[in-house]
Amino acid sequence: MRNTIIRRVIILGAFAILSLLAVQTYWVRRTWDLQEREFNRKANQALLDAANQLAVMSPFDLPKLKLVEQVSSNYWVVNVNNVFEANDLEFCLDKAFETQSLKEDYEYGIFDCTSDQMIKGKFVKYSPGSENKLGLSAPLPKHYDSEFIYYFSVRFVGKTSNILSTMWIVNAFTALMLITVAFFIYSMFVILRQKQLSELQRDFINNMTHEFKTPISTINISTDVFLQHDKIKEDPRLNRYANIIKEQALRLNTQVEKVLQLAKIERDNMELNVEEIDLAALIQNISPTLEMKIRDKLGTLTLALEAENALVHADRLHLTNILHNLVDNGVKYSTDKPEIRISLENENGKLLLTVQDKGIGISKENQKRIFDKFYRIPTGNVHNVKGFGLGLFYVKMMCKEHKWKLGVDSALGKGTTIRIEMPQKG
Repeated sequence: MRNTIIRRVIILGAFAILSLLAVQTYWVRRTWDLQEREFNRKANQALLDAANQLAVMSPFDLPKLKLVEQVSSNYWVVNVNNVFEANDLEFCLDKAFETQSLKEDYEYGIFDCTSDQMIKGKFVKYSPGSENKLGLSAPLPKHYDSEFIYYFSVRFVGKTSNILSTMWIVNAFTALMLITVAFFIYSMFVILRQKQLSELQRDFINNMTHEFKTPISTINISTDVFLQHDKIKEDPRLNRYANIIKEQALRLNTQVEKVLQLAKIERDNMELNVEEIDLAALIQNISPTLEMKIRDKLGTLTLALEAENALVHADRLHLTNILHNLVDNGVKYSTDKPEIRISLENENGKLLLTVQDKGIGISKENQKRIFDKFYRIPTGNVHNVKGFGLGLFYVKMMCKEHKWKLGVDSALGKGTTIRIEMPQKG
């Protein structure tokens, strides 16, 4: 995977995750604010109802101003401005909270102006059908306003947990979001780790192929010397062996060059030497070389160069390599005498190059992967066809670099047709 692709994945993934987190954060805060406002509204109304009922029971008149005041997030003070009984207060609070559906544990306390402190406080635990009343968990603070002389205060100790419990859907989605973020981070770690291992593997292969270049060149030079020697020419057996060495050295050199070229492509170091080429003339020029490969297996090469305009912009070297690779594949995968047909025609303003064979064909499931790097069609334990699985991958990468459209048609037992659609030079 290229660095640019990984960079895009990380940037787009991070942007998507941050956007979702921002939306989720806004949703959580919005929901929390709404739930808290609703809780505060119910608490204010319940305390107002309790004060009014307490005034009726005592009886006395309530002050017009500063009756109910929220001191903090979960602490309220109610200024009744008159004396009252603690039991009456608790009864009124229970009834008012029940009316407002405030099923909350709470603490209440009564301010004693003679001792200037909160007294007679209790912790009341909500439990439908029964009462569980305990002492205060902590002293309730007195109010700071000197105008508050006779008042009571209420603290909801479980307000936060109550609001969270009403937001269970939001909490569940938040948990899923955090799991998604964790999975994304882990996936990025795995991708980067795999990329690092892939780079180590690629560097090893590239270094190895570079190391092969020197001995292969030495073998080629030595073989040329042998072939030019009079004694080698006179001895058919030695001449045949020298030619075999030359042929295999050239074959090995071709494979090494393929690996090096693909390494350049994967590193985005490929520079195409694009020029205007008459593709029909190019095919005619290299056809003798192509025919030699086919005739070694007693096959035939047919050219159908019917295009009126065969001018394209391409790199001559790579375009030639594409043709050699496609013909090589047709020869390799022909069980009998190979019959290769190269056609060239104009179609819808495009130049269509077709290389067709009558070989063993490719199944539908394998057609999707034949252009993958190192992929070879499974043949069990039989390895009659030699190669590294780089030929068609090279063709795909070159077509991609030239912005050509590549396609394949094949059926088992009927052969394979590779199509390359190129922009036509006017």
